[in-house]
This record gives sequence, C-alpha cells and structure tokens, in this order.
Amino acid sequence: MVDLSLDMKVKELAPVARFQPHATAGETSGRDGVGPAVDVLGLPLLAMCQSDAIQALVARVRWGIKTRIAFVNAHCANVASKDWQYRQALQSCDAVLPDGIGIEIASHLGGEPVTEDLNGTDLFLPLCEALAAAGKSVFFLGGRPGVADATARVAKARIPALKIAGSFHGYFGPQDEDTVIDRVNACRPDVLFVAMGVPAQDTWLARVAGRIEAPLVAGVGGLFDFTSGATKRAPGWLRQARLEWAYRLLQEPQRMWRRYLLGNVTFLSRALIHGWVKRRESRRRAVSNGLKRALDITVASAAIAALSPVLVLSALAIRLESRGGALFRQERVGENGATFNMLKFRSMYVDAEARLDELMSANDRDDGVTFKLKQDPRVTRVGRWIRKYSIDELPQLFNVLRGEMSLVGPRPALPRETEKYSARDRQRLAGKPGITGIWQVSGRADIPFQQMVELDVDYLRTRSVLGDIKILARTPLAVLTAKGAY
Repeated sequence: MVDLSLDMKVKELAPVARFQPHATAGETSGRDGVGPAVDVLGLPLLAMCQSDAIQALVARVRWGIKTRIAFVNAHCANVASKDWQYRQALQSCDAVLPDGIGIEIASHLGGEPVTEDLNGTDLFLPLCEALAAAGKSVFFLGGRPGVADATARVAKARIPALKIAGSFHGYFGPQDEDTVIDRVNACRPDVLFVAMGVPAQDTWLARVAGRIEAPLVAGVGGLFDFTSGATKRAPGWLRQARLEWAYRLLQEPQRMWRRYLLGNVTFLSRALIHGWVKRRESRRRAVSNGLKRALDITVASAAIAALSPVLVLSALAIRLESRGGALFRQERVGENGATFNMLKFRSMYVDAEARLDELMSANDRDDGVTFKLKQDPRVTRVGRWIRKYSIDELPQLFNVLRGEMSLVGPRPALPRETEKYSARDRQRLAGKPGITGIWQVSGRADIPFQQMVELDVDYLRTRSVLGDIKILARTPLAVLTAKGAY
C-alpha cells in the first residue's frame, strides 16, 4: 500500500530538501536548512524566490518541523560583524533571508547572487495568506504596547481567514520571560512573529526557541511598526527604485544618519573586500580543480594500462566461481547530491540485495546510517579476497575517466544512506567522491561513521593536489595491510 501522506510530504517539502552546494563547514550550523543558501559576508542567506520560500516555510509549518528564521539587511550585517552572539544566532538559523539592495549588491560582489530580495515587510502578507489557506494561526510578540495588537488587527482586516492566536508587546524584562513564553504556548500558535529589533530579537530567539512550541519562529525587526502604521513606509515608487533607506533617513535624520551614511560606507567597504577575497579563492579553486582533473586522467589511464592483467584475471575468477556478470553497477550519490552508476567487481552472490533486510539486525555499525558486516554470508570466496586488497574497486578507474569520480575524495554513499544524513553529514557530498581518500588510508570500515564525516569534511575544506598525491602515496600500504577491509 502506498503511503499517500508520505508522498504528499515529499512533494510539499521539495524546496526544503534541495542540497545546499554553497554551504561549507564554517558556514553551517548542523541544522536542516529551509533551502539552498549562498555566502554573503560569512552569513548563509537563502537563495530562493519569494513564492518558493513561502511554500517551503508553510510546508515546514504543516509538518511541524521546528524552524527559526531571521532577516538580514546591510545594518544587520554590520552589527553581526561586531557582535559574535548575534552572528552566531544568525548562523544557527534554519534560514536567513536577504533584505534590501545592500545585501543584493554584496552578494553580486561575492559572486554568489541571492535569488530575490526577501525583506520581511513584503513577505509578510503573502506568507500570512498562505498560512491562512493552510488553516494555520499566528502570534505577534514585540513592539511598543499596542503595536502588536494593531498589527494583528491590520493582518486580520487584510486577510479575514487568518487565524490570530494572540498578541503581546515586547516591553518585558528577564523576570517576565517565563510568563510570556507560557502565554505564547497557551495560545498554541503555528507561527510566532517576534519584533524586538536587532540584535535582541534574534539572540533571544536563539536562546529560547527550544521552549517555544510554535513550529515557525521569525525575528521580524520593525515589521510591526510598518504594518500597524506606527512608522510610515516609503512611497511605492521609492521602493521600486530601491531607495527606501533614503526615505527613512529623511524621516528620522537624527536617529538614522549614522546607520545609513556611515553604515552604508562601512558595509560596502566590507562587501568589496569580502568579494575580492571570495573571487581570489574561486580562481585558486578553479586552478586547483583543473590540476586535480589532470592528475585523475593521467594516473587513471596509466593504472588501467598497468593493471589490465589483474582486471582480466579478476573478472575471470568471479565468473568461474558464481553465476552473474563480473561487473556490478550500483547507484551512488556523488558531488552535490548527483547520482551516478558506480562500477565494481562483483564480490557478492547475485541475490545480495534481496537478502539485505534479513541481515540488518546483525549490522556491525551502530551509526544508523551505514551497513557493514565482517562475516557477510553474501560475499563469495573470490569476493572476500578481492575486497581484502581493494581489487573490487579498480573498475572505478573508468568512473574517474568519465568525470563521475576522482582518485581521491570521500567514498560515494548509497542513496538510502544519504536519506538519513543530517545537514552536517551532507557536507561530505560537497566534493567529487574518490576511489581512495583520507578515510580509506586511516582505517576504512574500522572508523566510525561520524569520524569519517569529520575526516571527509576536513579534507574537502583543505584539499589540494599535493594533499591528493600524499594520500595516493599512502594508499598502497593501506591496501596491503588490509586494515578495516571487509
């Protein structure tokens, strides 16, 4: 019987589940993000159009996936550069949404442009409409006394179907925190909008989000003031010209001159430097990738020629011992989540996959992701021998020539394994998989899965042609000692 609810969830969460190729070990929090992100001044900003972002957020609300989001404009980025707690709060969000022309300019300077300006004021009503259509409720927390109530009234007037769970002002002290959180939870909202200004709202949410039962919590800055009418927004033509900041400066020059005149210059200076560093790193990486590919083609071609007798004899031994082809093709997950057919010499009987379920309880690995069995009854006698000396991996030299694999890199994972990956685990998919790698020369199957992830992520962060040559030089000894090979 088909699980229709599961099928609906997969389709609905499609924007959520996309692999995030731009994330690096230093940029991610280990949480499962809302969608693909790009690095802007060290902050992972959501790279989605407004409609996709709303769909992804509402889908997470529907399925009760705990989600915390924030919005970042040029001023926020300036504050984050000096306030480590705020910066950490942003980096640990499930999504940081780009807000304003400054962020767009910085993203272009860095060579990773955001898809669309997702500022909270423009996103608010479309998001509430989608939440209303899904039958979800919202709570407004923050602003001066009366502002949150007025925001709730305006939202209800604009979207009559929207369920308002409650509202409360943001003028409360630490001694009232428990009472306020209890009040929010008692109303059982699906979404909590928090408007306390930056950095206070986001550092507060990072600290207390685990105690808030609403699936989605969002720090929204001055949204309540704009929505309620407490602060007048720029005319539409100025917003279209991307000059809303100038309008705010004219409205409140004494309060805003430092933020916009000095702050914008500071922000653009930092964006230029960051963009130059990123582009230089991109050029260095392109050269390094070209050299790595040249090394792959040269060594793989030479190895196929030199080892051709071993390849022929191994194929013959496999065919003589058991029925079935000598080669085994298996779908694996490669760079950035792309799948390909990996080649191996067949080391098991042809019904090995059909017998997997009955052996799962005897798994020697307790990581809940990978399957390894030292005395696997599905392995043939020839298979045990070619596994011990990694001869079964030699056909992958042809995968290397085809560009699907590299000589050195993380081992390619099975699709059923990557389905269980956390955001941190997925970082090992950020590079081309290899025949050998730091995991293989360090103990292979004797190394626990999480340690393998750390080794792979560290390799991808520091990889170089010289490093690959060193790993290749260590590989023969690892093969001959057969440590962790089974």
